[in-house]
Amino acid sequence: MIKTDDIIEILNKVKDPELGVSIVKLGMVKKVEIKDDKVFVEVELTTPACPLGNQIEKSVRDAIVKVYPNLNVEVKLTAKTTSRIIVPEDMLPTVKNIIAIASGKGGVGKTTLACNLALALSKFGAKVGLLDGDIYGPSIPRMLKVDEPVRSNGVKLIPPVSYNIKVMSIGFFITDDTPLIWRGPILANVLRQMITDVEWGELDYLIVDLPPGTGDVPLTLAQTLPLTGVIIVTTPQDAAVKIATKALLMFKKLNVEILGVVENMSYYICEHCGNKNYIFGSGGAKEMAKNYNVPFLGEVPFDPEIRMKSDEGKLAMLYNSETPSSKAYIDLSMQVAARVSIINYTKYLSKKI
Repeated sequence: MIKTDDIIEILNKVKDPELGVSIVKLGMVKKVEIKDDKVFVEVELTTPACPLGNQIEKSVRDAIVKVYPNLNVEVKLTAKTTSRIIVPEDMLPTVKNIIAIASGKGGVGKTTLACNLALALSKFGAKVGLLDGDIYGPSIPRMLKVDEPVRSNGVKLIPPVSYNIKVMSIGFFITDDTPLIWRGPILANVLRQMITDVEWGELDYLIVDLPPGTGDVPLTLAQTLPLTGVIIVTTPQDAAVKIATKALLMFKKLNVEILGVVENMSYYICEHCGNKNYIFGSGGAKEMAKNYNVPFLGEVPFDPEIRMKSDEGKLAMLYNSETPSSKAYIDLSMQVAARVSIINYTKYLSKKI
């Protein structure tokens, strides 16, 4: 007679394809039930956006059938986002992962990418927040078309919600034509308030859109927030890549995990012939990632409609999820979720050992 322990022993040999560790040791096997000639296995993935769910499901089924070919195997996949290690004094204890989006220079589409990444993760079922850290040029409220005002519960600010994403930005407190003539210390205090004085609630991911460069604001955020990791955004041109490299090296010096590099506006797809045209050059981001031994997370195509729709508060993930750019954002969200899981589990396992 087949016992539950027999099935668990088999599953102990099935490894997570990214971590190379047994799914049993990782705690991913949540339930095993046997009834007559049927076995039911529940496997909890490390994120709703796991790109290898189907592969894991097949590996579980194949491993059991190999030993017990007459069994009818049912595999149910659930998901729970992994969390960074949260210490008692953590400033955001209810936020599982904090991801910074950085660039060396402006004009590379960093904010558009941050918004679409947040939307993609949300569509997978994750609880997502978005912090507009670009104090001098806050544009997220317009891009996400946030109509709800910021409220207060008497203790903290309640962030408005747009498309199931909690949003906070200095743009909610100033008019479009208000120039912010602030020096570093004031900026640092404002940023801390936007982080700690906001009731973020339980989040799987807090996406932080940093201002371009390596100045006071990105430096303050990098040193203040317990970041899970940072994504570096660049365009293909040599000048953009060289400046983005400076941002990458700054975060490396601060011992912040580099989740990877994204090449934005990578190519243009001709609307007539469908061919890819690399109008700004190609391969710059991939080469940068290779040179500094960090992951290359992919290419996002240049799409003129993204700019027009973004001004209307209709991001790529909203007006058409089947466009090449939307598909690129979905793929990016899965790559990011996978990288976050790897980083969190690696730290968890090293601490356990």
